[in-house]
Amino acid sequence: MANSVTETLLGAAVLVTAAGFAIYANQVAGDGNGGNDRYALVAKFSSVEGVSTGTDVRMAGVKIGTVTGLTLNPETYQAELDLSIREDIKIPDDSEVVVASEGLLGGSFVQLSPGGSEFMLAAGDEVLYTQSSVSFLDLMVKFATGNGED
Repeated sequence: MANSVTETLLGAAVLVTAAGFAIYANQVAGDGNGGNDRYALVAKFSSVEGVSTGTDVRMAGVKIGTVTGLTLNPETYQAELDLSIREDIKIPDDSEVVVASEGLLGGSFVQLSPGGSEFMLAAGDEVLYTQSSVSFLDLMVKFATGNGED
């Protein structure tokens, strides 16, 4: 009988710990905002290498949203990113969106640099100033062949 009580208590402790981890993971993945208080923006790039659905959108190194969609426009041949931004973060209409890398071997993320305009982007607006990703391999080839010099 003592064994079954001990096993029951141990099982309950494992379940409580697992629930704690699940709650923590949900808060980290969703910024703790529940995902309901967000608005959408669109940005167009010539290259979004390394970016996929779920990629972080950051401002000043802080996650403020995620990439929710990635499509290729068949008419312009540009990649169109759908960004989901926290509602409490207002983005000036002259802001810039850059596909950045966390380092030489790190993953990519979308960096949003705020502009100085007094007018803010609304839900569904397009961010006009974008900078595409830079391929590390292309940079190495240019360096090795000397084609990067003027």
